[in-house]
Amino acid sequence: MRTTLRRRGQASADTAWERYADISLWPTWAPQILGVDASTDRLTTGTTGTVKGPVGVRVSFEVLAVDEVARTWTWRAWIGARSAGLTLEHGVEARGGGSATWLTVDGLAPIVLAYAPAAYLALGGLVRP
Repeated sequence: MRTTLRRRGQASADTAWERYADISLWPTWAPQILGVDASTDRLTTGTTGTVKGPVGVRVSFEVLAVDEVARTWTWRAWIGARSAGLTLEHGVEARGGGSATWLTVDGLAPIVLAYAPAAYLALGGLVRP
């Protein structure tokens, strides 16, 4: 299953992008992320790590592509079997005095549907002032 989520807000596109690019900032905009252990401090192709979620959930990840100019990035995230994970494509665009962010999630339907509400909430955190 593949679905795309979108949010708009008053943060500048540069601010929203920096919230993605600086991995230490992820818990500040995504309530489901309690911490991140990553091989780099900043998003780059090949970054690997683990996202710490609620109730001890740990999600492994690998960043597949990053384009700082276009403000887009793609990663693969999984719990347990990598083949049952999600591929997530993110982007940030300037919109008037604020920004818009989008996320395309691709994976098994039950996993995509379970993740979508938390992802939509987190996207709002990216674009808040």
